[in-house]
Amino acid sequence: MLLYLTDYLMQFDGAFRVFQYLTLRAILGALTALVISFIIGPVMIDKLTNNKIGQSIREDGPESHYAKSGTPTMGGTLILVAIAISTLLWADLENRYVWVVLFVTLGHGVIGFIDDYKKIKLGNSDGLSARTKFFWQSVIALSAGIYLYLTAQVPAETEFIVPFFKDVHISMGWTYVVLTYFVIVGTSNAVNLTDGLDGLAIMPTAMIAAALAIFAYLSGHYKFAEYLAIPFLPESGEVVVFCAAIVGAGLGFLWFNAYPAMVFMGDVGALALGAALGIVAVLVRQEIVLLIMGGVFVAETISVIIQVGSYKLRGKRVFLMAPIHHHYEKKGWPEPRIIVRFWIITVILVLVGLATLKLR
Repeated sequence: MLLYLTDYLMQFDGAFRVFQYLTLRAILGALTALVISFIIGPVMIDKLTNNKIGQSIREDGPESHYAKSGTPTMGGTLILVAIAISTLLWADLENRYVWVVLFVTLGHGVIGFIDDYKKIKLGNSDGLSARTKFFWQSVIALSAGIYLYLTAQVPAETEFIVPFFKDVHISMGWTYVVLTYFVIVGTSNAVNLTDGLDGLAIMPTAMIAAALAIFAYLSGHYKFAEYLAIPFLPESGEVVVFCAAIVGAGLGFLWFNAYPAMVFMGDVGALALGAALGIVAVLVRQEIVLLIMGGVFVAETISVIIQVGSYKLRGKRVFLMAPIHHHYEKKGWPEPRIIVRFWIITVILVLVGLATLKLR
């Protein structure tokens, strides 16, 4: 939106040309989202508290969580507001990728909002049924996949890229839609499973978003893409602004969500942020890299699958409690230790993911 204004002002003063630079707009996008979070955060927390929109704690959960009962939740709304406003202000709104990432992110946010609202405000502990939630996630993900497939402008947009191998570009055809679907829905639910401790999900999300911003910038620059042997995607550059907004909004939310949390993210934030990472990875053709960098999310998801499968097949549990972060809580690890160690693991995995840019 402000890009159009600076375009107009350039005819009066050439100094406004600086706002055409993607890197500057990304920085401003991150700062805008951060400031919005700081301004809106306290107001939102007060309103959530006054309306008694508090988190209910599982009776079979770790005892250390009982003190968190009643802590305001649905704080993910703050993140989405900051991301949306920042992206609309600083991104090129004529770029179709910008609207796709906003559609997928905010669409999943709506699903999470309804789920949280039914659980807390309406006293329905189950919220949306798993089938209903999955159905609407599928509708959004498939819509995005079909749209991107039909509007693809260069072959690289629908090719499957294998990191570490510069010449492995597999044309996917309609299976591109299937892959898009699984990446978006899978990542959305994986982040939601991880969001069980103060700050555990938001910091890895911000780190991965920052790394994906680098991939988006390099993929959108012909010379860098050619040098690094990654696909050149002409429209991917604007995704950098969106990723930067996630980083800014995420850090702003962490200010209030750090242990001991003043507010929880809720499904409205977790489902949306997971979907955001998924769609960005699809747009920059780095699904495998996302799998690497999101190793914490993957481990959390696998732990649940193993736990449920083992209990149904053998009547025994593998972990003391799933997802796996609760297993370590049951073993007596302090919550901050688990959180920081998972952050450290994510830093390592993000660096490995970035290393694939040169190891080809």
